[in-house]
Amino acid sequence: MASKFTELAIDCTDPSGLARFWCSVLDYEVQDEDDGIVTIGSPLVPDGKNRLGPVPPTLTFAYVPEGKTVKNRLHLDVNPTDREQDEEVRRLLGLGARHADVGQGDENWVVLADPEGNEFCVLASRCP
Repeated sequence: MASKFTELAIDCTDPSGLARFWCSVLDYEVQDEDDGIVTIGSPLVPDGKNRLGPVPPTLTFAYVPEGKTVKNRLHLDVNPTDREQDEEVRRLLGLGARHADVGQGDENWVVLADPEGNEFCVLASRCP
């Protein structure tokens, strides 16, 4: 058996605030919050450890005192599930995201940054 992707850890200065942002983006909920670490995940699959197949990964936000300084080497891509890309981009901007330029040029995805500056892409045509 191979490993499966179950969790992504994200360093940040405001774990609770960033967790709330990503809960709104992904329709996730807080699963655990303790001592500067907040874990969020899908309410539909609360415990992926005991499932054999793929699971929606949890995101864990851990407090670190320093802020982000350079472009991400790893980022999330999200896909709108019930609206067009431009509508989803407007929704995410309303939640606190902002446009980001990472040298992407004229592409069919939109690069945004979360409230702590972590870049992520909103895809246009790839379905989950």
